[in-house]
Amino acid sequence: MEKISASVVKRDHEAKISGEAVYVGDYPQEEILTGKMLRSTKAKARLVKVVVPELPEGYYYVDKSDVPGDNNVNIVKDDTPVYARETVEYIGEPIGMLCGPDETVVDQILSQIEVVYEELEPIVDIRDFDTVFFDYEIKKGDVAQAFAEADKVYEETFETGYQDQTYLETQGLMAEIMEDGKVFLHGSMQCPYYVKGALMRALGLGPDKVRIAQDATGGGFGGKEAFPSILGCQVAVAAVKAGQPVRCIFGRREDLEFTSKRHPSLSTYKAAVKNGQITAMDIDVKFNSGAYTTLSAVVLQRGIICANGIYNVPNLYMRGRAVKTNTTPTGAYRGFGAPQTFFSAEMLMDHIALDLGMDSLEFKEKHLVRQGDDTATSGKYHFHVPVPLMIDKVDKACDLRRKHKEYAKPQTGRYRKGIGVSMYFHGAGFTGSGERDIIKAVAKLRKFADGRVQILASNTDIGQGLRTTFPKIVAHELNLPLDKVFYNYPDTDVVPDSGPTVASRSLMTVGELLRRAAIKLREIWVEGKEQIVEEHYKEPDFMIPFYIDKFQGDAYPTYSWGVNAIEVEVDTYTGLTNILGAYGCFDIGTPMDYNIAVGQMEGGFLQGIGYASIENMKADAKGRIRNNSFSDYLIPTAVDVPNMQVIMHVDEKYPYGPYGAKGAGELPLVGAPGAYVEAVEQAMGKNVRLHHIPFTAEDTLRMLMEEKS
Repeated sequence: MEKISASVVKRDHEAKISGEAVYVGDYPQEEILTGKMLRSTKAKARLVKVVVPELPEGYYYVDKSDVPGDNNVNIVKDDTPVYARETVEYIGEPIGMLCGPDETVVDQILSQIEVVYEELEPIVDIRDFDTVFFDYEIKKGDVAQAFAEADKVYEETFETGYQDQTYLETQGLMAEIMEDGKVFLHGSMQCPYYVKGALMRALGLGPDKVRIAQDATGGGFGGKEAFPSILGCQVAVAAVKAGQPVRCIFGRREDLEFTSKRHPSLSTYKAAVKNGQITAMDIDVKFNSGAYTTLSAVVLQRGIICANGIYNVPNLYMRGRAVKTNTTPTGAYRGFGAPQTFFSAEMLMDHIALDLGMDSLEFKEKHLVRQGDDTATSGKYHFHVPVPLMIDKVDKACDLRRKHKEYAKPQTGRYRKGIGVSMYFHGAGFTGSGERDIIKAVAKLRKFADGRVQILASNTDIGQGLRTTFPKIVAHELNLPLDKVFYNYPDTDVVPDSGPTVASRSLMTVGELLRRAAIKLREIWVEGKEQIVEEHYKEPDFMIPFYIDKFQGDAYPTYSWGVNAIEVEVDTYTGLTNILGAYGCFDIGTPMDYNIAVGQMEGGFLQGIGYASIENMKADAKGRIRNNSFSDYLIPTAVDVPNMQVIMHVDEKYPYGPYGAKGAGELPLVGAPGAYVEAVEQAMGKNVRLHHIPFTAEDTLRMLMEEKS
């Protein structure tokens, strides 16, 4: 193992364990107004009028009329309003905010506000859509000819549900007006410069009049990528109107019901098979965006790029649409569109193999991509594909090959076993040319006269350990003790824009910028003198240019790889599934800290298992999400998967990442659903074909009852 991978105590452990870490909710209440949302109770309606009672002194009602700039939040398509316009588009849409010094009084006044609606007909089901936000196509080869020459054609439809990020700390931000008139917003977030851009637009202010800083943040998983831009604008507008600090922190029910989640999906796959080999796929993917676009464009792009899995299919047609419904807007979640389509691709491969009388693992191995093969977007897999080696490691850990064939035989009795396997990748970094043309990351190092070095970058530590791993890289390159290098929570008045903390890019892309900056600093180091060096992102020369209008070229510079196996025992009396073992082999290049990397793999793997099995969240016929507490939205804990084994495949190095590092954070969630559902399928019998997640105990019982009737 590389020296850089040796584990150290995380920099934020002591502050969090001792209670010294300052979250947005920890600032003393004095002179801070509490803000709470007035939310729509209708999924689609015209706002006829809002009747606000006479307010006590020091209390303020804020709505669209108070937005000094543009009443649109700067995200991708910029259609999300700061506060509702003439209509509301989902239950929970913020119509206004009531803020004041006493939370109890704020709640009381909110309950007295009357909203008069003219109700309109909402669209709740993805199947009933009439508005397409984004529509993309990927084409490769001659699909029509391949289907015409096929021995057999398969067609199946797969469905995936919501998944909520359920971070420990709910959404929360606080805005203050500084003495010089600057608006200062701080709190729980992933992307300070995203929030800054949004506030500049909504407030009509220049960059020198808006300051954004991250406080200690209790998790994000994508849920704090775009949403703080929305909440930040709302809180900042309130602070400008009140002329006082305003803080808004969501309750858990509010957070579960009204913040962004993973896009539900509906995907139809057609596959052509000739001589036992898949020659073509025709794939139609629909993502439910909810009421507004938020990040749907880029989530959908990633989802369709990997819709054929990691299989070499010479002829492809893939269409992806993000459609509107009058439900809570969806957004970023670890995996970013890939878990939905990888689940579908893995299940299709399983089902074709079963029909052909083949072991699905062997069938998948026949189709695996290899180094030098074309990608779905006619780019190249430029580096070694280690999946066969990783399958062998998983097989050694759990006797996969034998069990996979053994459990496929007919079973009787109350308890029945199955084992499923999935294999997948996650494209490391931004899709296409986004890193080069949009982000244009900059990172700096400041050396103080006393020899200490400060890292200046905008990437946030949201639990994944950047405040530890970034200093490790710089200290390693400068040959300094680790305590001589530090990385504070980012503040846009202090740090350059090194890009957002998303897309598994922080260590691979920004970490490499910091490594190169450290080399520069080492070469010009002068004792006793303050020095600053900076480094700018440059796209690797080997990349095939990517064109988003054609979906052609290298969508990603490299890929992280995963192989998962999940072994289950199904109780046919109760429908409950006991997970006997979960085994994951992960290739993320060189870990920057081994223990942190293993923790990320374990946590993401468990999230993927929850997505596949128990995290059931639905909008009802009126468009309201009812699963708004931990009583009826369940997430897995270590107790649910007591036997989890993570195997780090550390033999592959990416030459353009620090010491060989690749993207890590999103990878471990992506493959679990395919492995879990295949295992349940196998346990329930060879004629069973499952097509949706989460597949819950209730689903199991329902299917068993149908078999008996």
